[in-house]
Amino acid sequence: MALSAIAVFCGSSFGRDPAYADAARLTGRTLAERGIDVVYGGGHVGLMGTVADAAIEAGGRVIGVIPRQLDDRELSHTGVTALHVVESMHERKQLMADLSDAFIALPGGAGTLEEIAEQWTWAQLTIHAKPCGFLDVAGFWAPMRQMLDTMVGEGFVRAEQSGIVSFDDDLDALLDVLAAPPSWTDKWGAATNEKPQP
Repeated sequence: MALSAIAVFCGSSFGRDPAYADAARLTGRTLAERGIDVVYGGGHVGLMGTVADAAIEAGGRVIGVIPRQLDDRELSHTGVTALHVVESMHERKQLMADLSDAFIALPGGAGTLEEIAEQWTWAQLTIHAKPCGFLDVAGFWAPMRQMLDTMVGEGFVRAEQSGIVSFDDDLDALLDVLAAPPSWTDKWGAATNEKPQP
């Protein structure tokens, strides 16, 4: 499927490894060069600001979604194409999902993990049929990949659902996987492409 917009979840800090910021710049630039809108958390700080800046510099469209509480603290990026100020984190995640065709997680903390995990869950329940990808920068997401294998092995995630989530250290390869038609089953075993999507 053609990807017109991807939500990027990542840290509001830079982390210790310069490779994280390099990956954020690469992500913003690559999405812009591919004509894919960047949907992100709306801030100007950390990796999230780096993604936005790189996409803008490459001529891309960047759509920020930020809760009013953070906007009031002057954390919003003022140079994005569009900025949506919402009332809660719940509204933020819903709007980001509505605006996006797929999701990518770069390195980040609890918020990054929570955001990508919720979209993974929504796909699992066929609330949407949008894939999730982890850009495994310097092995950052390797423990998460191992955790998914454990979830499947212990029977908490069906093997047929594991295709919702992809891991790769190569951004272009990850984007190609995310652009493929969904082929996973839902939590109860029905094929995603057999069910009407909202």
